[in-house]
Amino acid sequence: MNIYIQFLTWFRVAAGPIIFVLVAVLHFYGLALFFFILASASDYWDGYLARKYNLTSVMGEILDPIADKILITFVLMALTINLGSWFIGLIGATILAREFLVGGLRDFNSRIGNSKATKVTFLAKTKTAVQFVTFSCFLLGLFLNNALILFTSNFFLVASLIITLQTGLTYTISTLATSEEQ
Repeated sequence: MNIYIQFLTWFRVAAGPIIFVLVAVLHFYGLALFFFILASASDYWDGYLARKYNLTSVMGEILDPIADKILITFVLMALTINLGSWFIGLIGATILAREFLVGGLRDFNSRIGNSKATKVTFLAKTKTAVQFVTFSCFLLGLFLNNALILFTSNFFLVASLIITLQTGLTYTISTLATSEEQ
């Protein structure tokens, strides 16, 4: 069973560059949407199966969010290039900056034995889900060539940004508060 869970995580890593090429180079939006939905679902299933069969591991805890970040990075870059949107680029860069910051906080906390300060929260899981819905909407809008769906996707992107910033702030405050105690 563990090999299947690892496959699901590595699938997200591989799906990122594939989706990038499908969107930014080939303009195969339907196929990109299909791969993105599969990759998004794999995020849910690998966590669910790992918990259900008690196959959680330190490696899985580290790789799972990294796989999500790789997927999100490639999709954000593809959408920014394809739509030529400074708006998506700016919000995407801000989302990615938060991801780098949280990665650094996690590294810092693991070095000082304070990993609980950056343990994945429910809001962080919600953030990932909202991001996945947002990017699915953008890809659907491209596939259907529907300006209304693309326009509406921008509101989801702003919601993603707000949740992303909130979780980054929460992790930062938690890290600063607990590292001062030590």
